[in-house]
Amino acid sequence: MIKRHLNAAGLLTGTALSFVLAGSAMAAETPITIVINQSPWFPGFQSVVELYEETTGNTVDLDVNPFAGSLEKQRTAVRTDQSPFDLLIMNAGFFVEFYKGGFLDPLTDIDPDFKLSADIYDFDESVCWDATSMSVTCGGDGKLLSVPVNPNILILHYRSDLYEEKGLKVPKNWDELMANAKVLNDPPRMYGISQRGQRGAFDVTYDVFPYIWSFGGGIFKDQKAGDFTITINSPETLAGMETYIKLAREVGHPSTAGQTQTNVIQNMATGKAGHIMSVLSPGLFDDPNQSAVVNKVNYAPTLASKDHEAATPLGHWLAGVPKNVPDDHKKAALAFLNWFQSQEAQEAYARAGSAPVSRAVLEGPMSDTQEFRWMKAMAKAIPTAKLTFLIPESSQVLAVTELRLNEAIGGQLELKDALNTAAKEIAEIMSNAGYDAPTLPDLE
Repeated sequence: MIKRHLNAAGLLTGTALSFVLAGSAMAAETPITIVINQSPWFPGFQSVVELYEETTGNTVDLDVNPFAGSLEKQRTAVRTDQSPFDLLIMNAGFFVEFYKGGFLDPLTDIDPDFKLSADIYDFDESVCWDATSMSVTCGGDGKLLSVPVNPNILILHYRSDLYEEKGLKVPKNWDELMANAKVLNDPPRMYGISQRGQRGAFDVTYDVFPYIWSFGGGIFKDQKAGDFTITINSPETLAGMETYIKLAREVGHPSTAGQTQTNVIQNMATGKAGHIMSVLSPGLFDDPNQSAVVNKVNYAPTLASKDHEAATPLGHWLAGVPKNVPDDHKKAALAFLNWFQSQEAQEAYARAGSAPVSRAVLEGPMSDTQEFRWMKAMAKAIPTAKLTFLIPESSQVLAVTELRLNEAIGGQLELKDALNTAAKEIAEIMSNAGYDAPTLPDLE
């Protein structure tokens, strides 16, 4: 049966337990342990793991941790003689350090017949790594190192009941969002929008990407092409951040700089936000035990600016197999990943309240129902999704951006000063790591 540690909640039901016990005699694989983070989509993953146990009789141990705790456990595990974890659930912000460090076994080295299902998104080719060119790519000598387990992209959530009442149209750009948010803004009863601005491990930085990318900005010019010119203090990034801050100050929460992801989601669930740009939590919003807005929230892709298309950051999660686990554990981990890609598993994942990684499910019949109305927005947004960091030094860069962006949002630093300071600090990190990372002139 599933064993859980730290923040994991809930126990197997009697029915589920009986399935596991009944199936244990036919279990074909070695028990495996998965290290994973506690997040809004975790209950759905937990439910699918339980279904896997019921279906196969195999045993899975979930080691559940806060975001930073899970990362540190993974870093330690791959450097020991034998990892205690057979699957690492890696975040988009940090997976490259495990790829580049050579800590994962290519999945086709474990089983030459293993493939990523044609229905499963590759999320900007993040499932593959070319160890020769040291690049994220499925072309050339790129090998399959992981399987996606959750999309975790930002999409727009809006109060569809109030849109209908006020005669509003779903926005396609930031100006239209501002106009709609002004109509719904009635503080302190309701804020036109609630945004995450809290400093953390990958918090405010993640949530500003749709703004800065949609104006042509970013932190680096083109990581995939190997161009590490630092653009966080470019006029384009400035324009994106000005849009974020304008929304926060004119129609947003009065303490945006202190808002966590949980705060933002709860603001929507309790009826205090007209809009949020967030990862998906449909199970929460339509649960009458947790939500005051059941069937009143709808979804749309992230927004464009006048001159640039919309883009959403990949904060997705990938499952990889460490090299330093026994062969029978590797085989068992692969058995789980193979099953996880199935239509049965992906549909069950959606029914449990989490977003599947299967195109066939997101674009299939379930998307036409009220319960799964979020699927169409997710399917439209995923093709615009981009990787945020492709360097092992991402955690160092994030320490800078989390601090400086939070200071700008909170008013401790003027925005231009915050971006100029961040550029200098990132340049030092990149220089010390041996990168060619030119800088731009300071914003005046």
